[in-house]
Amino acid sequence: MLVRDAMSTVILTVGPAHSLRQAAALMSARRVGAAVVLDPDAGGVGILTERDVLNSVALGQNPDTERTHAHTTTEVVFAAPTWTLEEAARAMTHGGFRHLVVLDRGEVAGIVSVRDIIRCWVPAREPAPAL
Repeated sequence: MLVRDAMSTVILTVGPAHSLRQAAALMSARRVGAAVVLDPDAGGVGILTERDVLNSVALGQNPDTERTHAHTTTEVVFAAPTWTLEEAARAMTHGGFRHLVVLDRGEVAGIVSVRDIIRCWVPAREPAPAL
């Protein structure tokens, strides 16, 4: 199975000037663990994860004044839609992260998470047997 079969194509994007609270509220409302940060001034595409927000709060930083650009990972490992899920899982394990931005011909095409991969690898739950 390939990354294109597992990735989400509806992507939450935020800008570099969003506050962490705004980004967290959008992530919570969409029930996603990461947002793609589009910042043409800082090289293009980055990622903000729930872990980035959590680390900021743990440091006592104010989520209303902290901006996403200060917490965005800009050295992103990108996946291609033609990668196998094994390649994606290997990249995540090696890099210690849970989300990969998927690029297709230089454009953001989706995002794939560990959860997406697990959903593909583990069969859907069957109903519990009747007693």
